[in-house]
Amino acid sequence: MNLHTTYYKSPLGTAKIVGDENGIQSVSVLDDDPLSEFILSEDERLQVTNSEIPECLQECVAQLEQYFSGERSNFDLKLNPQGTDFQKKVWDELLNIPFNKTRTYLEQSKALGDVKAIRAVASANGKNPIWIIIPCHRVIGSDGSLTGYAGGIWRKKWLLAHENPVKQQSLF
Repeated sequence: MNLHTTYYKSPLGTAKIVGDENGIQSVSVLDDDPLSEFILSEDERLQVTNSEIPECLQECVAQLEQYFSGERSNFDLKLNPQGTDFQKKVWDELLNIPFNKTRTYLEQSKALGDVKAIRAVASANGKNPIWIIIPCHRVIGSDGSLTGYAGGIWRKKWLLAHENPVKQQSLF
């Protein structure tokens, strides 16, 4: 099966969406830097095509548009992330974190049934290939700090503020 790619201009930068008939394999936000140009040029090497974009990619763009415009809080997409069994288990658990809520890495480890797996959980979160939709941005440090987000802490902060604008407002 050929992978297909499409792009969506989001408030956080251009989102690159990759998938096939089995579902979305990755959503990442590209920066305007040489690495992004390299990633885009890799499409040809990896034989990622733009022809006949699967419906799931088109639906992903539509749902991202709704999310960023404030009309959607949950995604309903066919996902097909590539990773180890453990990573997939961690990513599945991330989907249980409600919109407008956060969870610590310890809470995430407890939800997975192994409180000692904090570092492994954090590592799997960092390898989440489907940003925003699999909400790894909702996992924070035990002290409330915004730690570790592959897209950059500024994007994590933006996403959390987008999901909870009232909490971010100051009374003074």
